[in-house]
Amino acid sequence: MSGAGNNSRRKLPIGIQNFREIREEGHYYVDKTPHIELLIESGKHYFLSRPRRFGKSLLLDTIKELFEGSEALFRGLRIHGRWNWGRQHPVLRLSFGSGNFSVDGAVGVRTVEELGAIASRLGIETEGLSPPGQFSNLLRTLHEQFDERVVVLVDEYDKPILDALAKPEVARANREFLSGLYAVIKDCDAHIRFTLLTGVSKFSKVNLFSGLNNLEDVTLDPRFATVCGYTEGDLDTVFAPETEGLDRERVREWYNGYNWRGDECVYNPFDILLLFRRREFRAWWFETGTPTFLVDTLLRRGIKSFALDGMVADDKLLSSFDVNEIAPEALLFQTGYLTIEESFSHEERDFYRLGYPNREVRQSLNEALLARLAGAAAGAASQVKLLSALLDNDLAAVEAEFRAIYAAIPSDWHRRNDIAHFEGYYASVFYSCLAALGFSLTVEDASAAGRADLALRCGGRVYLFEFKVAERADEGAALRQLIERGYAEKYRAAGEPIHLIGVEFSEQSRNVTTFETAEA
Repeated sequence: MSGAGNNSRRKLPIGIQNFREIREEGHYYVDKTPHIELLIESGKHYFLSRPRRFGKSLLLDTIKELFEGSEALFRGLRIHGRWNWGRQHPVLRLSFGSGNFSVDGAVGVRTVEELGAIASRLGIETEGLSPPGQFSNLLRTLHEQFDERVVVLVDEYDKPILDALAKPEVARANREFLSGLYAVIKDCDAHIRFTLLTGVSKFSKVNLFSGLNNLEDVTLDPRFATVCGYTEGDLDTVFAPETEGLDRERVREWYNGYNWRGDECVYNPFDILLLFRRREFRAWWFETGTPTFLVDTLLRRGIKSFALDGMVADDKLLSSFDVNEIAPEALLFQTGYLTIEESFSHEERDFYRLGYPNREVRQSLNEALLARLAGAAAGAASQVKLLSALLDNDLAAVEAEFRAIYAAIPSDWHRRNDIAHFEGYYASVFYSCLAALGFSLTVEDASAAGRADLALRCGGRVYLFEFKVAERADEGAALRQLIERGYAEKYRAAGEPIHLIGVEFSEQSRNVTTFETAEA
């Protein structure tokens, strides 16, 4: 049953969250038991946030089987010889993974059903009790019956709130209900051996975890940075038979890059498993979820698409948000659309520079943004033309296509998508058009001379862009700035051709008025 170092092909555990099934049916398994052992030895009550489809449910199920003493399932894993298999603990596991919680009262009904099913299975009487009362009674009774303290595992603890974000009153009611439910964990501390709550988002302790202030958040703890997800080493060992014939550099470009302050980045397991099965590079993870609420939030807040890559946030901001005030940085990070690229401190405060984890997310999110910013004007046919023009270094065709895109945007879309101001909206369309093609872009690329608005590497060439609003600058000011400030100097060492492109937009014509180019 060993999960690593086996050169024979195994089954791919796509969508399987059951540890027993994975181990007994001969699926690949990446050994996470060293992380689990460290969690258990280091503390008692934990919270862990990771994006969807990152293996949180499987992690909880593994912990469940461990505490229940399923010794045979752990043979060949690191923890096997280090665990006391003669001691078994009762496990109380709740999951809010299924169900629609946007309806008022649905979370209460679901909780009663879950707790009632557990009580019925164990022959424990809970009828007539409130959900917190049911929870409390189960913990006390299980402790008495098994003479061992209870392990509490809560999967997708935050889904009842996330489901209802478009209905703030329902979301707040769900939050208050869950706050009362989770407060039971602290009240019943004497009956609990271990607690782990997992979800996508970290809601404010003031509003959701006020009754559970002893919960340790290990989301950004470097020790547990790889507790979910696959590392490069996992692909080299556990999945070695599946990587044959794949361009590993391309695999990294597409799917690696998620980081939670660890020494190494991780892959999304869902992406990797689908890649191994289908042998195609596609946005497997992104396609399983529609980021409608995220896109709506970004546009409503006036966030420019080119400003996403390089956002800066502090530790407090990344670790929490609430129904009444959702910071875009927290939303993007916790849902997996941005990740930590750099950590730094200033006056005893921790700050993080965020960026897209990989090509999949950068390309797909900008496609979603572009659909809202420009609609059919920047559809598939337009993207194919733009891609061909760039790969052929046909800058006249690039100019023509961008003019066509802006000309096709309905007149009222600029008002509807007013991203800070005119230049922000048109520059966002420009950036998202390029990012949606999968190109690697650098916004405000710094050099000793200053910052170019946008740098693009494509087809062995470098393109530097500067944007201006025609009515606010002299004609040709964008290209002159690129030339006079010597933005190209930092790229000369690579020996690649460098093209300078000054783009000026007009508020009156709502299009490109100047598209000047020069070779550096």
